[in-house]
Amino acid sequence: MRLLEALAAASHPLSVGEIADAVGVDQPRASRLVQQAFQLGLVRREADPEDARRTRVALTDAGAALVRGFRGERREAIDTALAGFTDEERADLARLLTKLADAWPW
Repeated sequence: MRLLEALAAASHPLSVGEIADAVGVDQPRASRLVQQAFQLGLVRREADPEDARRTRVALTDAGAALVRGFRGERREAIDTALAGFTDEERADLARLLTKLADAWPW
């Protein structure tokens, strides 16, 4: 899913190296993830317009639909989990998550 999310967030098809960076794995692992997603029909390979020796990876319609469905499921789960929170508790949670994200050791 991280591979598909990275491709969905990108403004253009990504190289395997860019995918590796985006999902936090080495290039051989990213290459295997791309191959698996390709076999499942979730991504397609395209020639890199700037370097014909390289390929870029993009979502297929099926891959994009899977990402949309996953995002919808997560949104529903979050809405359910936060249903009992007050507005003040939601604001506190947002503030603390922002603080955590800002301090995260990338």
